[in-house]
Amino acid sequence: MTTAPDTRGTQGQPVITLPGPSELDDLAVLTGRAKRLDPEGAMRLQCAEGRLATWVCVVQGAGVLGDGTVLGLRAAQAECPRPVDVVVPLAAVTDRLAARGADTADFSVPPTEVRAGWASISPPRGGWEAVARIDEGDLAAVARAGIEEITVGAPEGSGAAAVADLRRRVWGAPVGVGWPRGLAFGAQALGFLGDDREAVLWRTGPWWRLSTQRGHVLAR
Repeated sequence: MTTAPDTRGTQGQPVITLPGPSELDDLAVLTGRAKRLDPEGAMRLQCAEGRLATWVCVVQGAGVLGDGTVLGLRAAQAECPRPVDVVVPLAAVTDRLAARGADTADFSVPPTEVRAGWASISPPRGGWEAVARIDEGDLAAVARAGIEEITVGAPEGSGAAAVADLRRRVWGAPVGVGWPRGLAFGAQALGFLGDDREAVLWRTGPWWRLSTQRGHVLAR
């Protein structure tokens, strides 16, 4: 994914305070997993009313409406001096976390913002209806099958555009009651799946959401 630097000022960056160092460790893990999906990717940080929502892109969608978009989301308790809603490079988040003290629970928002098309595609907050419960082992199997399909369909030397199109088709393919396979891939890739647990599948309009104890994956 290509992002363009935003040249806004870098002074007075807000500090987000999480409950403890372990929550920053979780943020570091999520950032690392997102970077494996897209080393040049970005993260959206939204902090307000005592909550931090952390968004990353799993599959970049296409068109004005972003069809085929798959996003990862983790939410945590947090305090910030003012509402925050920024999109920053994953690399900048990594640098900030690497420089933190061992016992700190504070995260200083990186000053460099970027523009990412997926960040303008926001799922609705309300109207979600539970559709099904899915064994997390079954989700892992769906993800592995899709990865194998992409590996076979995009051998070494395939063009970036062709691979991106194949990924959208594979992860956008419906399974079960019609949910896109990208939900399973996102949950596995971001470390949201556990052993012997069930995930809850939700839907509202064109959006699907897969929720586990570790995080959420959303797709449209």
